[in-house]
Amino acid sequence: MAKSKNYTRKLSYISVPSQIINTLSSSSLQSLLVSPKKSSKNNGFKRFLSLNFFRSTRIWFFTLFLFGLCGMLRFGFNLDPLIPFPPYPCLTSQLQDSFMVKNTDSQLGFAAKTKSKENVEKVEILKAKSEVGGESKSGKYEILKGVNQSQPLVTKGYEESGEESEFWKQPDGMGYRPCLVFTRDYRRQSEEVVKDRRKYLLVVVSGGMNQQRNQIVDAVVIARILGAALVVPILQVNVIWGDESEFSDIFDLEHFKSVLANDVRVVSSLPSTHIMTRPVEEKRTPLHVSPQWIRSRYLKRLNREGVLLLRGLDSRLSKDLPSDLQKLRCKVAFHALRFAPPILELGNKLADRMRNKGSYLALHLRMEKDVWVRTGCLPGLSLENDEMINNERKRRPELLTGRSNMTYHERKLAGLCPLNAMEVTRLLKALGAPRSAKIFWAGGQPLGGKEALLPLTREFPHLYNKEDLALPGELEPFANKASLMAAIDYIISEKSDVFMPSHGGNMGHAIQGHRAYAGHKKYITPNKRHMLPYFLNSSLPETEFNNIIKELHGESLGQPELRAIKAGRDVTKYPVPECMCNNSHAHSL
Repeated sequence: MAKSKNYTRKLSYISVPSQIINTLSSSSLQSLLVSPKKSSKNNGFKRFLSLNFFRSTRIWFFTLFLFGLCGMLRFGFNLDPLIPFPPYPCLTSQLQDSFMVKNTDSQLGFAAKTKSKENVEKVEILKAKSEVGGESKSGKYEILKGVNQSQPLVTKGYEESGEESEFWKQPDGMGYRPCLVFTRDYRRQSEEVVKDRRKYLLVVVSGGMNQQRNQIVDAVVIARILGAALVVPILQVNVIWGDESEFSDIFDLEHFKSVLANDVRVVSSLPSTHIMTRPVEEKRTPLHVSPQWIRSRYLKRLNREGVLLLRGLDSRLSKDLPSDLQKLRCKVAFHALRFAPPILELGNKLADRMRNKGSYLALHLRMEKDVWVRTGCLPGLSLENDEMINNERKRRPELLTGRSNMTYHERKLAGLCPLNAMEVTRLLKALGAPRSAKIFWAGGQPLGGKEALLPLTREFPHLYNKEDLALPGELEPFANKASLMAAIDYIISEKSDVFMPSHGGNMGHAIQGHRAYAGHKKYITPNKRHMLPYFLNSSLPETEFNNIIKELHGESLGQPELRAIKAGRDVTKYPVPECMCNNSHAHSL
């Protein structure tokens, strides 16, 4: 039994982690596999094993701690796993694009588009591409590409810096809104005016579309002063453009009649009882006449003859009229004179195409040959062009609008010359216009063609006119009709986020009043007389130049201005306070 006890061996297993085994030396590992023969040695080995194992465990846990610490530090500085976007740049940009598109409506409230309109635009693009074989000629479809793409619009607070987005900021309208409330006396007299069938006023208006527009406004007011019915104004054929358009070609005649039904009776032609009547004709009405002068001059003869014919009404009626007549001016300019449906439809369509690319600026560039001749200024493109303008002015001195005793340089420093493309570019850059700005330019073809616009296109490559925006065939019904083309320019310009003319004129003044009446949308009036000396100072650092230009234009961005501050201001250009009011009676401008 004793012998069997000596030779019977029991196998024992110790579970040891592999990391601990790796820390043991080969001799230590061998001693684990060989059975000890003496209890004294066995006890010594146990003490040795427990000591080394303890030490090895401390080293192991210390090593684990170091690895864990390094991993935590690496994880702390590498936050990629926390970003909820994929690590691939293209996919990230797509997600960002979708986020920006979803927020476009809130950023550009006035540019919100419904799905139906987007679908219409897509259909138009597909039709256009099929008509031209799928090719885009002369960049006409460049502005339409973004409709079907997921590229984000250039909106405030996303892709533009704070300074650039400041350019699109609208002025404080101070709560002014249209309010055409006529007095009780005016409304009582209206019943007699619209019932009258004895007196008729014929007017012949001249000039371009915007000049004709101003004369039509005054024609309505004169008809009201005389208590006469107004025959639809006759548009004189323009000497420069040869446009033979009639009133109904440019304006919505039925709308014109209905809006003014309670103010002045508008008829399409003289009745049969007055056709053979020889009208009282006045060819030279003095400038800025009063209602009293008109009544004393024409009323007696009009009552006797029944028909009065007036020509050349430009600036003939005083700008300072009684409140009711000023309101009537606004009613005609901003409500009654709506463009004819075909013009309105195309103009709105082209404006929508500009809007599809985000906020846009409209420029009215006065750089045509006849503008340089009439203003007595030089384009500065080349010696050949300057000589051409001088020769034309000598050959036709009657075209010079005024101040013929002033030299070109005197006119320039007095702020009487249109800005050329280089000056427009410097002004826009100084005012903070971003290079990515989408710009619509209105006006006729500039002298010098595309070369004249090179300074502008180099700094602002996204420059379009109505020919660039229109699809093939859309402008054909309006070809060779300058007044209709000007009306399309007017619509796109009026709907822009920011508008700036390069020179004063009838269109600039009309749009200024229209934008003010619509809530004082941003309108930049170039302070040419004060800014040109700084333009000529080449030693002025750019930062200082920009600050000076911004300061000069701080109060020229379309803020509300009282018409009565300066004598002779047109209410259709400054509709406050006769045609607009706010809720704050204590507020002062």
